[in-house]
Amino acid sequence: MEVETINHNGNATDSRESSVERELNDEVKAVELNGSSGSPKGVNGHIKKPLPVGDGHDRIKRKAKRLIHRQNSRESNGLAGAAVPNGSAANYIVPHRRWKNSRRSRNGYGRGLPKKGGAGRKGVWGLPGSEAFEEVYEDEHDPNYDSETNDRNIELREVIPEITPEEFFKLAEPIILEYYEHGDAHEVAMSLDEILTGPLRPYVTSVVVEISMDHKDSQREMTSVLISDLYGRVITGKDIEKGFEILLGNLPDLTLDTPEAPTISGNFLARAVADDCIPPKFVVDPKKYEEQNEYAQIALRRADTLLHMKQGWAHLDNVWGMGGPLRPVNTITKQMGLLLREYMSSRDVQEAHRCLRALEVPHFHHELVYEGVVLTLESLSQTNEEAMCELLKSLDQACLVLPAGMEQGFLRVFDDMADIVLDVPLAYIILDRFVERCNRAGFLTDKILNNMPSRGRKRFVSEGDGGHIKPPTIPIRD
Repeated sequence: MEVETINHNGNATDSRESSVERELNDEVKAVELNGSSGSPKGVNGHIKKPLPVGDGHDRIKRKAKRLIHRQNSRESNGLAGAAVPNGSAANYIVPHRRWKNSRRSRNGYGRGLPKKGGAGRKGVWGLPGSEAFEEVYEDEHDPNYDSETNDRNIELREVIPEITPEEFFKLAEPIILEYYEHGDAHEVAMSLDEILTGPLRPYVTSVVVEISMDHKDSQREMTSVLISDLYGRVITGKDIEKGFEILLGNLPDLTLDTPEAPTISGNFLARAVADDCIPPKFVVDPKKYEEQNEYAQIALRRADTLLHMKQGWAHLDNVWGMGGPLRPVNTITKQMGLLLREYMSSRDVQEAHRCLRALEVPHFHHELVYEGVVLTLESLSQTNEEAMCELLKSLDQACLVLPAGMEQGFLRVFDDMADIVLDVPLAYIILDRFVERCNRAGFLTDKILNNMPSRGRKRFVSEGDGGHIKPPTIPIRD
């Protein structure tokens, strides 16, 4: 491309300049003079004709692009003033059709490309992963920016919200119920430490006692042991005293669900005094009776009575009785005999079920079946046979006595028939009739029926045989 020169009047001096370049220069002059890039008039005010369309049109576009590149290179080399009439590059305005699709930067910096790292400009997604640091990179020009909440001098600390007594009861209940299964007080102490705060420590005693009221005496014994183990580790003596005060205040509501709640609370109070968890003055203080409600007064009197009994402190270790397998076998057998005799007189099946559950000896239920069958054989009454058959059937349907326990009880009777028949001569006849009745009820297995004993014909012996039964064959002497 030849270098063009322009004089002070703005006319081209090179005769070899192409017509396209002259037209472009005329358009630039028109823009500078009129102040508008969209004016179609030339220098002399005449309307310009449109460029021809055809094969020459592509050639004209290529030449125009080369002219643009040449002007850009001149600007970068400081020669832009030579192409402007006044010699100032600041007054130069690029025509609209030439700069509207240009990728060059509008402010004169950069090439119009995205930022390094792909962050982009305003209105784009930003650098990948920047959403994780949204709070770190905060824009002060953001309309939602709050200078007070974004103060850099704020110190952040971990705040654990305090739970209410109702929420603590819901969290502690599964811990206590699990303790009734494994009996590990250390595990309970660790679990309570995770959820306990200072104001909730007095509620530990009241919560564990309230939960134990819905369970048996064996679980209440475990609860007393738990209170003694938590003393000094999780709760203090003052916490236990406040816990019992909360419990005494809740007795009117607890009595609605558990009528014996005052008596149970009195036993827990006496046991806590015997375990040195609370001082005796907590129970014997006369001011306590005046301040408490009527149910709390019953509990305090119960605890005072247990503490002032002769050698009462020595017996408070067994205030809940000897639970389940801790009791002697003779004691359990005697209680089962009383249970069966009471049932024979009252015929109350549900009461018999309740008493059997209270014994808490599921491994020893075969003794109940044995005692029941022997009692039926000794009664010599078909009415008692029907009642006992009904009881055994209900125990089997309620799964209180498992099939293995039922089978073991009948087999024990079969093994002792030789001794039973000495007291009851008709024992075999009654047993045969009772087993047939139970078989019709549908709770006896085939093993029991196959092992059913049958007494053979009685053999008569002479007086000189010494009471021995004669052998079937007599050996022949030589």
